[in-house]
Amino acid sequence: MGAGEHGGNALTPPSPPLLAVQGLTAGYARPVVGPLSFEVHRGEIVGLAGANGSGKTTVLAAIIGTARVFGGGITCDRSAGVSVLRQFPVHLREMPITVAELLHATASNTDDVPSLFQPLLGTRVDRLSGGQFQLLQAWACLGSPAALVLLDEPTNNMDPQAIAALADLLLASRKRGKGVLVISHEATLLDTVCTRIVEVGR
Repeated sequence: MGAGEHGGNALTPPSPPLLAVQGLTAGYARPVVGPLSFEVHRGEIVGLAGANGSGKTTVLAAIIGTARVFGGGITCDRSAGVSVLRQFPVHLREMPITVAELLHATASNTDDVPSLFQPLLGTRVDRLSGGQFQLLQAWACLGSPAALVLLDEPTNNMDPQAIAALADLLLASRKRGKGVLVISHEATLLDTVCTRIVEVGR
């Protein structure tokens, strides 16, 4: 399976990239996605779009080393820091730490916490709804010192209000010079926040 790329709010990216995927073919027992090529630079939000089963999450797995690379290559500037939100982050039934403590533990920026989290700083993480927890995990990645942020289906469990808040957080991350890869089936989110969109499976 190949890929196509189209622009949103395209800007001429600086060099070198934080992440460069070149002719990648990846999978597990056999290839399931590729060849695929794209780059992520500072100040960019690149979206990976495609139907369920097209191999979007496998691309992320190849980047972080949990899927097999059959062809092509991946270059990642790990010295700049990499933060990853998996598709289903672990939401423990009992998690007796507060939102503020979790952000501190993940080295996220607690001096610039978005206003929507201010009332929740003292709340235990295991008291959050699924959508609140997902949004918190996304902010923990975007607010971390990492320059490269990889988000896999970050809108899971989110209602429209939370998705809108996520879009605001993503757009703000560009101003801080982060490079973000967003894997999502939410076309509206990708069209709203992405500088470029890569179609997987075309």
